[in-house]
Formats: sequence, C-alpha cells, structure tokens
Amino acid sequence: MSENDKKKQDGKIASDKSLKNEKKEESKELSIDEKLKEAEDKLLRSLAEIENQRRRFEKEIKDAFEFGSFNFAKESLAILDNLQRAKIAIRNDKSLKENKDLDKFLENINIIERDLISIFEKNNIKKIDSLKKKFDPNLHQAMTEIEDNESEQGSVIQEIQPGYMFGERLLRPALVGVAKKKDVKNHENDEKNS
Repeated sequence: MSENDKKKQDGKIASDKSLKNEKKEESKELSIDEKLKEAEDKLLRSLAEIENQRRRFEKEIKDAFEFGSFNFAKESLAILDNLQRAKIAIRNDKSLKENKDLDKFLENINIIERDLISIFEKNNIKKIDSLKKKFDPNLHQAMTEIEDNESEQGSVIQEIQPGYMFGERLLRPALVGVAKKKDVKNHENDEKNS
C-alpha cells in the first residue's frame, strides 16, 4: 500500500470515527431532550396533582364551615319537638285547663318556641313545607296512607313530624301521611256488609 493510499484510508477511518462521535453526541442530545421532556411531563403532572389537592382541601374547609354543625343542628331539633309536644300536652290536660295562669304559661312557651325557630332560621335551618305538596321521597318519609278522594293521590295530607333542611342538605325528612284514592270495590263491600 502506498503512502497516499494509507493516508486516504487513515482519513477515511478518521472521518468514520468523527461521524460515529457526532452520532453519539446527537444521540446524547436526543436523550437529553427526551429527559427534558420527561422531566417537564413529570413537573406538569405534579403541578396538576397539587392543584387538585388544593381544590379538595378548599372544598373540605368550605364543607366544614357550612356543615360542621350539622349533627348539633340535627340533635337540636329534638328540643323544638319536645317543646311543641309539651305545649300540646299542656293544652289537652283537663286539670291544667282550669288553671288561671295557663295562658301566661303557654305564651312563655310560644316565646321560647319562636326564639328557637328564629335561631334556626339565622343558621340556615328551615322547615320543609309539606302539607298539600306532592310526596317527594327526597324530603318526606311516608308513615301512612290515608284514603281521601278529595285530595290528589300521592299528595301529603298529614304532617306527623316536620322535616328540616340545613342549607341545601336534608337535616331530617318530614314524617307524613299520604293521600290515596278509596278503593271502590272495598268501599262497596263495606257498604254491603253493613
């Protein structure tokens, strides 16, 4: 081999080596780009997760403020119920009806009842208006069906215990009696048997 051939071959080998080195550097650059994209993707995912967590915490804090007293409010309804039951029992007691101070006593109970209802309303606790409304299983609990041809079937015609809402949440369903149409066949049989 001549020296020229040797130089050409050495030059060729050198250029092949430099091409390989350039390709290695390009592959290193690509891997760096890939690593950068991967790191950027991880960062975006982490930021999204942090944002979701922040929103969850904000919702939990909001719910805690709005509904933190939910159980207290629910149990406080028993006070109002007992006060109303006491008022009815006192009015129906024959021995107390003769007492000259009965009206003063009932007026004091009425004042306490109004104050309690006012406190409930200030704290966004409202009574569910049930009578003569269509039965709603989200607000009412049917305790009995009452035969009544004058009322629309499925409407509430008796309120056994009032229901209450705490903001948009149901605090306690109303216990109600629901109208149903009289069964004509059973009604005719009852008349025949009489």
